Amino acid sequence: MATDEEEVLAVGGVTDVVRLGATVRRPVRPFTATVQAYLRHLRERGFDAAPEALGVDDQGREVLSFVPGDVPVDPLPDDVTTDAVLLDLARLVRRLHDAAEGWAPPPGAVFGSIPGTPDPPLEPLFEAPELVSHQDYCPGNVVFRDGRPVAFIDFDLARPTTRVADLVNLLHWWAPLRDPVDRAPALADVDVVPRVLAAVEAYGLTAAQRAQVVPVAVRRARNVVHAMRAAADVDPVFRRWWETGTAEEVVRTRDWLAAEAPRLAEALA
Repeated sequence: MATDEEEVLAVGGVTDVVRLGATVRRPVRPFTATVQAYLRHLRERGFDAAPEALGVDDQGREVLSFVPGDVPVDPLPDDVTTDAVLLDLARLVRRLHDAAEGWAPPPGAVFGSIPGTPDPPLEPLFEAPELVSHQDYCPGNVVFRDGRPVAFIDFDLARPTTRVADLVNLLHWWAPLRDPVDRAPALADVDVVPRVLAAVEAYGLTAAQRAQVVPVAVRRARNVVHAMRAAADVDPVFRRWWETGTAEEVVRTRDWLAAEAPRLAEALA
């Protein structure tokens, strides 16, 4: 429970978060030590666009530095849907990847995941991981200052992945690779193909990596349907989301992306 000096930042979701001065406090989870080791590595490599890991407080809570700025929520306001913001985000992910490359998780590392056991099992997005990265670039995990994205927060789902798979997660939320009915008003009628192409170019994917973007995105969209359904079966928070629109939204995304895949692939070739 927050004290009088603490400001509640999030409650009733996956975890409760409070701010105390220049720090953020939240419950320790099985993956906390791994994520803190990862965040320390990023700092050592010069990546400052993420919270700083500050250990555990006397109440046994995880302590992170507070990242000042504005965090948007869905539906995205018009000023964070511009092409310039998307390109900034792609470049920020590239910086994160370059800093993360070469990090070896500590012995016994535990990585976060959403609850549940999907049936059928999820399709693999890659043959072998290349690095550990964020993997959850939803609007609530991006900090803006003066209208531009400056940092990522909430690394709870950080895990081994590839550059392409992680970038596809960003594209899902910010291009966005979503059915028009589920996009922010400013993006509802936008052709996302040029935006995807611009983001990929801003990141600097190779030709071989560009060829992987659409297949990975399509498999990811199929996986999300099964993963979110499985999570809803075992967790009340995910069940609430599932029953209040997520169930329909993830299917729309899957079907829209399957239909648009040929055009996206042609543009990226």
